[in-house]
Amino acid sequence: MQNQVRVRFAPSPTGPLHIGGVRTALFNYLFAKQNNGVFYLRIEDTDQNRYVPGAEEYIKEALEWCGIPYDEGIGKEGEYGPYRQSERKDMYKQYAQQLLDSNWAYYAFDTPESLDTLRKEEEAKGNTFIYNHSNREKLDNSLNLSAEEVQKRIDSGEDYVVRFKMPVGETLVLHDMVRGEVKFETSLLDDKILFKKDGMPTYHLANIVDDHLMKTSHVIRGEEWLPSLPLHVLLYRAFGWDAPEFAHLPLILKPVGNGKLSKRDGDKLGFPVFPLEWKDPKTGEISSGYRENGFLPEAVVNFLALLGWNPGNDEELFTMDELIKLFDINKVHKGGAKFDPEKNKWFNHQYLQRQDNEVLAKELSHTLLEKGINTPIEDVTKIVGLVKERAHFTTELWSLSDYFFVAPESYDEKAAKKQWKENTGEIMAELATVLQNTLDFSSENTEKVTKDWIAEKELGMGKVMAPLRLSVVGELKGPHLFDIMELIGKEETISRINKAVETLS
Repeated sequence: MQNQVRVRFAPSPTGPLHIGGVRTALFNYLFAKQNNGVFYLRIEDTDQNRYVPGAEEYIKEALEWCGIPYDEGIGKEGEYGPYRQSERKDMYKQYAQQLLDSNWAYYAFDTPESLDTLRKEEEAKGNTFIYNHSNREKLDNSLNLSAEEVQKRIDSGEDYVVRFKMPVGETLVLHDMVRGEVKFETSLLDDKILFKKDGMPTYHLANIVDDHLMKTSHVIRGEEWLPSLPLHVLLYRAFGWDAPEFAHLPLILKPVGNGKLSKRDGDKLGFPVFPLEWKDPKTGEISSGYRENGFLPEAVVNFLALLGWNPGNDEELFTMDELIKLFDINKVHKGGAKFDPEKNKWFNHQYLQRQDNEVLAKELSHTLLEKGINTPIEDVTKIVGLVKERAHFTTELWSLSDYFFVAPESYDEKAAKKQWKENTGEIMAELATVLQNTLDFSSENTEKVTKDWIAEKELGMGKVMAPLRLSVVGELKGPHLFDIMELIGKEETISRINKAVETLS
């Protein structure tokens, strides 16, 4: 076994990257960085029928947005490229041939129709049809044909596949870094297809050959690949290669009940399951993404890191550097991790509070420009600082701060009914005059001037402060009122008070 840790994330470009895939990439990345190793990206596109245009670019952009950069891969060519399986296809045939020559594989000429008939016959008897040692000697393959007959059929252009010859009667006792000891009976396993007549390998062959040639030291992948483990380990044996170490990560489960988290769960409960928005090139259907929903990548990564693993203490908020230090693949749980949308939201709220106001101000500025509002970035930064504690997502910053930029068009009916009494209009008009004559319009000074005037008039705070907030904001919400007034300025404040007096009195 080589010394350097080399791990890979090897998705298929068949659609958008699910957050389960993002977590797999993240755990590989953390493991690599913790061990001063290499994290590389390989695109497994051997199944050309399922290839979706744009999916590969999506995968790369999603990893970049999440802050999970790969060291080698497409666009970052290293010495083990190319990193797209379709560009490596010419090399797989020799490995299929090697297995045929060493009697670890055989040619099979069975047609899909004949296999379908056999499947139906077995189902009628209440059995499951498995192509393996129990029937392979009776089926249409090179185990029952002479070498000349096999060559003749291949030369005549007949369709064939190459199948793995699964050993009989062996108990495989394997080690998994997450699950410990796992056992498989080879007699219960089928003879998987490794290579097709079209010159393309199946996932199993391409995956093993590439992992070996790219010097992968550890294979960290989702538990859906656990049933493939015996075949993969036996392929290493068949080639005479050292197998890497394996770790199968638990599934991310639905928020309610069992089963793998799906896009439908997200649609139903109103949360994204993809890192970025995705538009299906065939149907035009749009799936929502974390980025477009106002999530911060650091929050998404922190949340995903704790799905199926925890550092063994009560802390929950970790930077990427802290995660790299603390992560332990041996402490990943075996059981599935339930996805909690509320906890997901909580993480984002925590990160939003920690985020620099300047960064959030840039986010809000994009929205302002779309609405044709041009406000100096210093003011936007101050406004963000005042409203962000109420925000869970960056997308909420506008609705929490709109009154800083646009005067209220209407007033909260319930509040107006309760707060705007018969003489409120006169009180507000007089206050407008007082404020008009106030030269220093800083928050501190206007608050002092207003409160001194209230005391002098013996009015009581409630009679003035609620109607004043209603006039300026349109509702009884928002941060410190005099901070709002300072930011919108004297002219705008007085204009809003006058408008409220006109509308509500």
